[in-house]
Amino acid sequence: MTNSDLSRLKLDKSGATFRRKRKLPRWVLIMIGSFAALILIYAFIANPAVEVETAIVARVYPSQSFTLLNASGYVVAQRKAAVASKATGRLEWLGVEEGSRVSTGQIIARLENRDVLAASDQAVAAVNSAKAELTDAQQNYGRMKELREKGFVAQSELDTADTREKRAQAALTGAEAALRSAQVAVEYTLIRAPFDAVVLTKNADVGDIVTPLGAAANAKAAVVSIADMTSLQVEVDVSESNLSKVKAGQPCEIQLDALPDSRFRGVVHMIVPTADRSKASVMVKVRFAERDPAVLPEMSARVAFLERAMTPDEESPRTAVNPAALVTRNGKQIVFVVQDDKAVETAVTLGEKIGDGIEVHDGLKPGEKVVVNPPKKLKNGSAVKRKEQ
Repeated sequence: MTNSDLSRLKLDKSGATFRRKRKLPRWVLIMIGSFAALILIYAFIANPAVEVETAIVARVYPSQSFTLLNASGYVVAQRKAAVASKATGRLEWLGVEEGSRVSTGQIIARLENRDVLAASDQAVAAVNSAKAELTDAQQNYGRMKELREKGFVAQSELDTADTREKRAQAALTGAEAALRSAQVAVEYTLIRAPFDAVVLTKNADVGDIVTPLGAAANAKAAVVSIADMTSLQVEVDVSESNLSKVKAGQPCEIQLDALPDSRFRGVVHMIVPTADRSKASVMVKVRFAERDPAVLPEMSARVAFLERAMTPDEESPRTAVNPAALVTRNGKQIVFVVQDDKAVETAVTLGEKIGDGIEVHDGLKPGEKVVVNPPKKLKNGSAVKRKEQ
């Protein structure tokens, strides 16, 4: 590159007017910052967050509108048993576990029984021997009777044959009784289910000593506990002052704490004819109208005693809102839904009254948060904050 080329790269300062970037004066910057601060302050003063009370949109059941009384209690099996042995022995076999279904007469456990089995076999042999002896004695008596009729033997010989036959018959009867006794001893070592049921708990294991009363050290009285699941009922305590609202055959609605999203139809089965003096209450038993395998013994339950039976469409839950959240504006029913700490005006379509709420057909979803008793200054988009309780 030549010197002439380099000279072309030089800036010509002669005719150019350079404008240096000038900074804004400090007082201007102060004024701009102050103006912005005033705008923010005005915004907070002019539109502060409104303190409001809120409620949750819930799913409720129509039965609440015709419920006479509520009571709490537990699910209880009316047929249950602690299955034990009639004999003392070591548990040799256990054929069930928790949750197993058993039928009437089914063998669920067995004790060591080789000794009683041997005694039973011996009794069987004694019966067979007595039968053979009786057969021989009867044949002998028949022959003697024919000979006596022909005069070939004396009457004493016939009498002896008759006595032998009767002795053999008595011996057979005794042997058969001994056999039945031996069979009962064997049966005592077999633990059977007394009725159709489900095993709730297993109280003994193979190798444990089982006794009828469990008096021996480390001995088990019950092998398993069982319950008939078809006999499940809810037992609740009803105050004496409210007992007039309950009667046998009355329709009920049952809710279990373990199954909060389900409701079960029930009927008052029995009012137990005695009162609890300490609690001033009477026990009421409510049976399930339909069996559900999810219902288990000892679950906590709440029972609503109804004024009338539910119709099919009343068995399903409905969306309901607190009536205090409703506002009429421009001829429309609206609520303020809280979203991102702001009140959003939402039009709703209402249905009938359900308990303490009003049914909502359209506009709200369960779980949404709405403003209760909204103040007149509350508008669509207003910032809100929850009142401190």
